[in-house]
Amino acid sequence: MTARGWFLFSLMGVVWGIPYLMIKVAVDAPLSPSTVVFTRCALGAVLLLPFALRQGGLTRVVRSHWRPMLAFACIEIIGPWFTLTDAERHLSSSTAGLLIAGVPIVGVLMARFFGDAERLGARRVVGLGLGLAGVTVLTVPHLTGGDARSLAEVLLTVLGYATAPLIAARYLKDVPTLQLTAPCLALAALVYAPAAALTWPSTVPSAQVLASLAGLGVICTAVAFVAFLELIKEVGPTRSTVITYVNPAVAVAAGALFLGEDLTVGIGVAFTLILAGSVLATAGSGPKGDGSEGDGAEGGGSEGGSAKASSSEGSGSKGGARPVAWSTRQTSRADGRVECP
Repeated sequence: MTARGWFLFSLMGVVWGIPYLMIKVAVDAPLSPSTVVFTRCALGAVLLLPFALRQGGLTRVVRSHWRPMLAFACIEIIGPWFTLTDAERHLSSSTAGLLIAGVPIVGVLMARFFGDAERLGARRVVGLGLGLAGVTVLTVPHLTGGDARSLAEVLLTVLGYATAPLIAARYLKDVPTLQLTAPCLALAALVYAPAAALTWPSTVPSAQVLASLAGLGVICTAVAFVAFLELIKEVGPTRSTVITYVNPAVAVAAGALFLGEDLTVGIGVAFTLILAGSVLATAGSGPKGDGSEGDGAEGGGSEGGSAKASSSEGSGSKGGARPVAWSTRQTSRADGRVECP
């Protein structure tokens, strides 16, 4: 990987690992979840819409894909961003970040309902088991402390993050990323505008809180999407997904360094189990030479300056090689967005 590729990889590992810290700072201010989500979506939309409009054809894209785009916006942004933000009023940012790390595991299971024909081998089954064990280690201590609702909200967030890319891969594969993201962020901002207006703080929040809100909208949403597009073009969609396993480590470290959150033995065990489970559960299981894993899967990089949700469907390949169906291994997620190359 080139120096530019390593720079983009390191950047994405950080910018999609710190949203949990910024959300925690905002809700502890305290700001309402509606205010936090509205501000984040509005800033992201304002920054990305000009680029989406510059590509041309935005109105035509929305008109022809409005149904799946609406479903994607609800399942990926409108629902999950609120439930995650509300949950962090009672959970630490480290706990939230680690639970969200289970998205690839849930994605493997959800893909079965969307027609993913890829076989679940022993290695992936073991991965699912390890991931489930990690989530159990992390959640059990909270069940007796009145945090059951918050845990349920995070699990709903995980379900949304795991389902949205499947919708994008099947119904939005021809939509450029910016023209998918910008309208969805704008819609989410409109949805939360009334609730945000009703719960808007009567006094100006502290500089720390304002910086967190700005960071969520500018860095973790707008800049992150642009950087991720460049990362896909630089290293390919398969290698770019490795940031999925870096983000939770950043979330845990940020919570400990800036918020004084405890790094307990339980968090360490859960961290190891969830990440090991994610790696195994999303690993390729096809035979060598079929193109289902390795660098050969990276040929479907972005076109026209945008990353697209890809699905290897249609005509079978010659020479006996089977078509490669879309799988969660081609999905990279970050807080508030799942990218489907």
